[in-house]
Amino acid sequence: MSSSLRDRGARGRRMLAGLLAESHVMPLEMLPVRVSEYAALVGLTQVVIYLCDLQGHVLRRLSGAGLAVPSAVPDAPEELAIDETAAGRAYQLGQVVTDDVPPGVKRRWLPLLDGTERVGVMRVTVDVADAHAQEDMEALAALLALLIVSKADTSDTYARLSRTRAMGITAEMQWNLMPEGTFVDGRVAISGVLEPAYQISGDAYDYATDGPLIHLAIYDAMGHDTVAGLATALAMGAGRNARRQGAGLVDLGQAVDDALLEQAPQGRYVTGVLCCLDTRTGGLTWINRGHPPPLVIRHGNGGWTSLECPPAPPMGIGMGPEATLCHTRLDPGDRLVLYTDGITEARRPGEKEFGIDRFTNLLIHHHGMGLPVPETLRRVIHAVLDHHDGDLRDDATILFCERLSTSATPSGQAARLGGIPHT
Repeated sequence: MSSSLRDRGARGRRMLAGLLAESHVMPLEMLPVRVSEYAALVGLTQVVIYLCDLQGHVLRRLSGAGLAVPSAVPDAPEELAIDETAAGRAYQLGQVVTDDVPPGVKRRWLPLLDGTERVGVMRVTVDVADAHAQEDMEALAALLALLIVSKADTSDTYARLSRTRAMGITAEMQWNLMPEGTFVDGRVAISGVLEPAYQISGDAYDYATDGPLIHLAIYDAMGHDTVAGLATALAMGAGRNARRQGAGLVDLGQAVDDALLEQAPQGRYVTGVLCCLDTRTGGLTWINRGHPPPLVIRHGNGGWTSLECPPAPPMGIGMGPEATLCHTRLDPGDRLVLYTDGITEARRPGEKEFGIDRFTNLLIHHHGMGLPVPETLRRVIHAVLDHHDGDLRDDATILFCERLSTSATPSGQAARLGGIPHT
């Protein structure tokens, strides 16, 4: 190896190690300045950070204002549309996008991915756009995404940047209760979306891994007010508590039922579907507590199946037959879809409902385009909003789980879902 290559590698390690060491005591607002300073060690002359808004409409610049001294970036707008820009293409596809504008300036847009959760994008201006620069940019993007996520939960700056308008109290609670919007390992790809993002009331999704098992749940509380949100929060808490004590699905549903009867306002109930996927075999078990049945989109043939199961009463009523445990199998490439009735029943005044056929056709169409799972759902939920003129009268939630393989080792498909190939 030549001395120049060894020196380049050493500078790359200094960039990453130095930024990581400082990050332990660095507030989020300092990242733009410090990232740019460390990036200069490897010839990345300018780095600009953009974070995605909650609904996936725009990318907003993290400037460092209020704490750090913002770098002068006159050609970096405060906000960029996701559907109309090079930055947006990098975000949508999870790929590096070239943007040599103005001519002679070498720029790259890189997605900021925490695993496969899309945090935003990074714009990099580089002296020499060679393979070594590409490696340095991708390594920096990976570290930067991890640092942003590690600071997001305690940063109101992050919360403000990810919002384009004021959020209701119930929505504030729900977003902080639910797991992150996307999770991928070698076995499954999971993604969830929920609208209206700023005024949700009674919908929520939940998922977790447990060795070879993947737990999935979707909830929809009666009503469209803060009390509905409280009932859903109680259902999620009771469900997690029972699950972590080893309860099976039937007992888990009963635990939620008991908690709602004991503590929720009188007459408030929650519908839901509770599932468990065994990644070793593809075996899926589920119960339905008064909720729309799950769907499975089968790999290869473009067909879909509604998973019918004798429904038990909603949780919180305390009466009726015990839930029936139902079984099916997911093959690699099959996609399980849980949803609330706000998806299929959305309608404009005087027009037909959005409907199950239109919903499944959109899922099949966008996934058939080879889009990452979270991008598929972003486009589907935007189609639902457009159909309803952006004014949903009920919460609309989708939780999507694709079985990838039996192994926790990332497969080629899992790598595609989370990787950042160059375009």
